[in-house]
Amino acid sequence: MLRKKIKKGVLQLLYGRNPFFASLLIALLISIGAWAQLPTAQSIAGEMKVGWNMGNTLEAICGETVWGGAITSQATIDAVKASGFNTVRLPCAWDCHATNGVIDPAWMARVKQVVDYCINDNLYVILNIHWDGGWLENNVTTAAQAAVNAKQQNYWTQIANYFKDYDEHLLFAGANEPNVEDATGMSVLLSYHQTFIDAVRATGGNNSSRTLIIQGPSTDIEKTNALMNTLPTDWIANRLMVEVHYYSPYQFTLMSEDASWGSMFYYWGNGYHSATDVNRNATWGEESYADYCFGLMKAKFIDNGIPVILGEYAAAKRNLSPPSDQALHLASRLHYYRYVVNSATSRGIITFCWDTNMGIYDRSTGTVLDQEVIDAILQGAGMAAPGYVTLTNRATELLVDGMYRYADGSNAGQWGNSGSNAQLVVCRNSRELYKA
Repeated sequence: MLRKKIKKGVLQLLYGRNPFFASLLIALLISIGAWAQLPTAQSIAGEMKVGWNMGNTLEAICGETVWGGAITSQATIDAVKASGFNTVRLPCAWDCHATNGVIDPAWMARVKQVVDYCINDNLYVILNIHWDGGWLENNVTTAAQAAVNAKQQNYWTQIANYFKDYDEHLLFAGANEPNVEDATGMSVLLSYHQTFIDAVRATGGNNSSRTLIIQGPSTDIEKTNALMNTLPTDWIANRLMVEVHYYSPYQFTLMSEDASWGSMFYYWGNGYHSATDVNRNATWGEESYADYCFGLMKAKFIDNGIPVILGEYAAAKRNLSPPSDQALHLASRLHYYRYVVNSATSRGIITFCWDTNMGIYDRSTGTVLDQEVIDAILQGAGMAAPGYVTLTNRATELLVDGMYRYADGSNAGQWGNSGSNAQLVVCRNSRELYKA
């Protein structure tokens, strides 16, 4: 009612003098009224518990299955939901699906279909422009700035218009891993983020208040801490999140062959080093480093009211031969997932594991292929994993200590740390609960 009175007054006062100005002001008032429709980024972050990436699929250049993926179905997303994830990140390519700057309507409809699979299961879903041939990621330079901003504005205007009626369960992320090394690159990247925000907001509707995600330089935590000292300007407060990724130490998580500068790590974490295959033990980037990195993001952003997502993390599963210890490697990999998720989650960071077809799920059927990793993620996030219960001391509120033995058979004894898999008690069926 108040807005109607204001518009009537504006018409009476200004229309005869400057009809264009009056119409512009009315449109602005209508937009302002729409800004309050979706929840804040902080509110949404409080609902997003643990996330999963549909990797090497919609972002493949140029077709959903060309990177070893499969045609994702509702059954796959149903399986992700049933596992305990409540947020999905959809990496997506657009440039190779565009002709003269216009995104193929059939591709837009397919992306919408996958988004709807997630919405059907009441999941939060993040839709981005991923690597996409590197047109943005590899061109965070002053020389490319004007051309990249033009493309960024064009694509996000089309994407945002297509999805403008979706509610707060859909979030947009402006880029993926934009390569930035210094303050000059950071300045250029901020212009790309500003273009993204302005393009989305200008489409109106729910996009006027939709939560948007911007990426730190190279999505590297230490670079983000050092270089990202300001955020782009938004038209509405409290609707931005920051994204970083974590693949440290690289020798353990992603490295596929030894190099002149270093060798692959097979074993990671306190209590998970090999006593015989010592050259394959991690020499950096273990628990204290994860705590340090996530602590930086908490202090810089979360403590200042800006939610942070860990958009990607993962650790490769290796097939080892003697004298390397396959069982110890697999145990340390699960420890990595548990610890990284716990360290990030305990500091308020929302985690999204990276996954590709035939990794955690068979995309074509939704069959779970790696329940142990799912369990480790949920345990790290403080969520009940299937087949386990957690026992808590009522007096101290600490998890109950218990006897524990590592997967390689070593280090038996009384475990004193709360929160690890040592405190998980197997519940073999719904009627049987083992007492500590």
